[in-house]
Amino acid sequence: MARMRRREFLQAGVLGSVTLASVPRRATGGDASHPAAAQPSPDAAAFDHDEATVAGLQRQMQEGRLTAEALCAAYLARIDTIDRPGPRLNSVIETNPDALAIARALDAERRTRGPRGPLHGIPILIKDNIDTGDRMLTSAGSWALADAPALRDAFLVGRLRNAGAVILGKTNLSEWANFRSTRSTSGWSARGGQTRNPYALDRNPCGSSSGSGVAASANLATLTVGTETDGSIVCPSNNCGLVGLKPTVGLVSRTGIVPISSSQDTAGPMTRTVADAAALLTVLAGIDPTDPATAARARHAAVDYSAALDAGALKGARIGVARQLFTRNPLTTAVIEQALAAMRAAGAIVVDPADIPNADKLDASFEVLLHEFKAGIAAYLAARGASSRYATLADLIAFNERERAREMPYFGQELFERAAQCGPLTSPVYRRAINTCRRLSRREGLDAAFGRYRVDAFVAPTGDPAWTTDCVNGDHFTGGSSTPAAVAGYPSITVPAGLVFGLPVGISFIGAAWSEARLLALAYAFEQATMARRRPQLLATAPLA
Repeated sequence: MARMRRREFLQAGVLGSVTLASVPRRATGGDASHPAAAQPSPDAAAFDHDEATVAGLQRQMQEGRLTAEALCAAYLARIDTIDRPGPRLNSVIETNPDALAIARALDAERRTRGPRGPLHGIPILIKDNIDTGDRMLTSAGSWALADAPALRDAFLVGRLRNAGAVILGKTNLSEWANFRSTRSTSGWSARGGQTRNPYALDRNPCGSSSGSGVAASANLATLTVGTETDGSIVCPSNNCGLVGLKPTVGLVSRTGIVPISSSQDTAGPMTRTVADAAALLTVLAGIDPTDPATAARARHAAVDYSAALDAGALKGARIGVARQLFTRNPLTTAVIEQALAAMRAAGAIVVDPADIPNADKLDASFEVLLHEFKAGIAAYLAARGASSRYATLADLIAFNERERAREMPYFGQELFERAAQCGPLTSPVYRRAINTCRRLSRREGLDAAFGRYRVDAFVAPTGDPAWTTDCVNGDHFTGGSSTPAAVAGYPSITVPAGLVFGLPVGISFIGAAWSEARLLALAYAFEQATMARRRPQLLATAPLA
């Protein structure tokens, strides 16, 4: 046989290590030639509600085969089995001591009055930077906020409770939503420790909604909620094999959420299926008089996002391929090429390439984040009132210095210190930066690209497979596609596309402002065509052999 050329050899290696989106669903197992990862953890044994969906659980409760109390108890038992002992995923920072009582009351209400809606009795975990006015803490992972609970629920938590959801607990996160240090380790917080990826425990879940990503993927709750400034919903969803939806800024209220950026922050769903993300977004979305960004939503009628789901949505849809957002990893590219092939097979018109102008010129957003964090954290601490001993970013910096041994054992607070030096939001430096970001990311960026290519959405790899967690050197992040939508404040959704050495890779659909319904339809059609999600096996390390 003739000697294989180097390019052909590399290509063969790439395709041999990739589980592609077009391959039918199958069980995944270990590799006998790689003993450390050969078998799933015994704690990964089948769970009665494994991969359960909102619709499926509602059917069981409606038919009297399941109660919300029993469902919550089952998830709490699973948390006690695999999150704290066993594999020690470390994704849940605390559970709600009132969860079972709340679930019991909702069961009684179902019997007498019927369910409030699709989320009635459904257990949800939320990120520990979202206020709950109950016996749980809201700490952003820092001991500085762990003295007392928040005074009241965040606006979105009130909407969840009104919909009949059970707040099962809080998830761990990258401390301060990963905005404390330039060399942080994603998934680590002083209060919660290090969260571990359920596909390979030595791999990183990505930040900052790391706990929400791991908990949803490992079936520790039916649904989870994360928050994003730039990548913190979609990156953990990529690394943990989930659907993650970052809404248009203003679709979901930020009141009662520990902030980074008033121009980029948003909460959103992190789920195992697109249908569950749609059901959750329908409840999360709402106009909040105390969050001015949600006022823009008044121009958009209330939407039942579940009604938008359409398995045939890709037929005739124009999909733009943002090649400049691809990473350099050929393994990731191989997964995405197969995803594009699946879209073409489903009838999509793939416009390739269809690059987004200025995607590499958004550096001014960092200056925006620094200024907005300083102002936003002071406003948040003031709203916390007596439940926080601290009033300013300078107070938090001083606390971290006093508590250096437990707050900064691995990395420092360079971002805190830089933000503390920033001026007010009226300063010329900030005004120039925010105006530049809005112009480049919107009018001369995504808006221009949508006008030029006439596409329904742009697609790109959400990111590469998860890197190994490294507390010495910090994250080994190798790239992602979140920034254009994040800086513009526009929506994006990531969906599992395939596996590389047993590690998930997602594909992101990036949309125009307020296009969540269309994005969910396209994502659902892709999901149904490929069924690429695989249940994590809690392996010690990735099966590289």
